[in-house]
Amino acid sequence: MNRLDIQKTYKLYIGGKFPRTESGRYYPINNRKGNLIANVCLATRKDFRNAVVAARKAQSSWAKMSALNKGQILYRIAEMLEGRKEQFIAELIVQGETTKNARAEVSTSIDRLVYYAGWSDKYQQIFSAVNPVASPHFNFSNPEPVGVVSMIAPEKQGLLGLVSVMAPAIVGGNATIILASETKPLSAISFAEVLNSSDVPGGVVNILTGKKEELISHMASHMDVNAIVYCGNDEKHIKMISELASTNVKRTIFYRRNDWTHVECESPYFIEKLQEIKTTWHPVLV
Repeated sequence: MNRLDIQKTYKLYIGGKFPRTESGRYYPINNRKGNLIANVCLATRKDFRNAVVAARKAQSSWAKMSALNKGQILYRIAEMLEGRKEQFIAELIVQGETTKNARAEVSTSIDRLVYYAGWSDKYQQIFSAVNPVASPHFNFSNPEPVGVVSMIAPEKQGLLGLVSVMAPAIVGGNATIILASETKPLSAISFAEVLNSSDVPGGVVNILTGKKEELISHMASHMDVNAIVYCGNDEKHIKMISELASTNVKRTIFYRRNDWTHVECESPYFIEKLQEIKTTWHPVLV
């Protein structure tokens, strides 16, 4: 008996749920031969604003979670991704990657999650300090998350690029709104399904799909976003982000690299970039 396959619906991921875009718009993703692979949600400003609300609501409780628990959750994400490895390899291949590159990208994504899970209870020791002061006080400097971070994920590596910028942000206690690769978005929404089953609280990671040209200005200017991470080389985008982010002194981070497989693309300094150093004075009791 012949049957029709059930085609996957690629939705957004906001607040731990999978809504369609409020506008009802979508855009097609085609393979190298020009054949339709899927229709993907075209997120709007309203979708982004909903994601910011969800991220802000989740961020404080996520930041207060112990470093041990955050590390365990990142490791759980890696476990779940490992279990669905073949699915992600197939999705990358259908989007134009070679089999070799697809396998390498998925394996590196899993390893990168494990890497940052290991740093969850260690980066504090590197970036904190007891400072010498010329008064009868203890003076401590400690890293704290900046808060809500909007991210424009790398374009070429739809899964690895997203994981590489997301993992250090959330292990440091931030909540994120990520705009997935415009041309290779399928793995991002499938990865949201992994997040949804990995004990990540709803709202800590929100994933949107759509056009950079429509969303970058909103991601850079929203007054309740504390930092923005942009991955790419478009000087027009970089200038726009820098100007709009200045309206609320939003932190800007630009990654111009195109290949996220290299070992220098993982470091505790990726965590530090989205931390604020808070200094506390305490009198010495004599």
